[in-house]
This record gives sequence, structure tokens and C-alpha cells, in this order.
Amino acid sequence: EVRLVESGGGLVQAGGSLRLSCAASGFAFDDYAIGWFRQAPGQEREGVASVRSSDGSINYADSVKGRCSIAFDDDTNTAYLQIHSLKPEDTAVYYCAAYYPPSVFYLSLESDEYDYWGQGTQVTVSS
Repeated sequence: EVRLVESGGGLVQAGGSLRLSCAASGFAFDDYAIGWFRQAPGQEREGVASVRSSDGSINYADSVKGRCSIAFDDDTNTAYLQIHSLKPEDTAVYYCAAYYPPSVFYLSLESDEYDYWGQGTQVTVSS
């Protein structure tokens, strides 16, 4: 059974940092990519970053590029998303998800390409 469990959300002041974790189990990690998405109230789900553990490929959304880092720990099968210089507009429910990339040259940030999803963790940034 595929399981993705997010943790690490919470309330943080603007300018602060946060590290989210996604514990993954039940699939072949080397073949899959893990992505982080977020959804603010009344808005569509937005791709933030994606990582493929087999070759370390990474893709970041322009909205977080330079403030964000994603990584996958092979020893613990956990994906991490760290965001620095948080802004109130980063407030959202953050989800991790997994999919099998059809291309070795590109990691998608489109939510409809991802097959497995976690339940999400709330991140609230106060001004």
C-alpha cells in the first residue's frame, strides 16, 4: 500500500523558515518522483517542487525558486521541503505526492500527473 504522510506544518512569522517532511512507503522510490504542492483557500493546487531520488533531478516553481529546497533521504525514504523567507502568501495546505515520470528529462509540477497523495499539512505565515 502506498502511503505518504506529511508533517512539519504550523504557524510561523513572516521571514522565518519551515521544513516539511513526507514519509513515503509502499512503492519503488528509485522509479518515482516526489512532489510538493500547496493549496490556499479558494485557489487551485500549485506545484512547488519535485525530486527524483534515482538521479537527484529537481524542479522548482518560479514562485519559490531561490527560497526553497527539496531533498529525498534514501535511508529514511523521506522527502523534505524547506522554505526560507516565508511570506503570508505562502500560507496554504502543503501536500506531498508521487508519480512515475515518463521522461528522464523533466519532472512535472502538474497535480493531475501525480498518482498518490498525502493528507496535507497546514502552513500559516503571519505578517
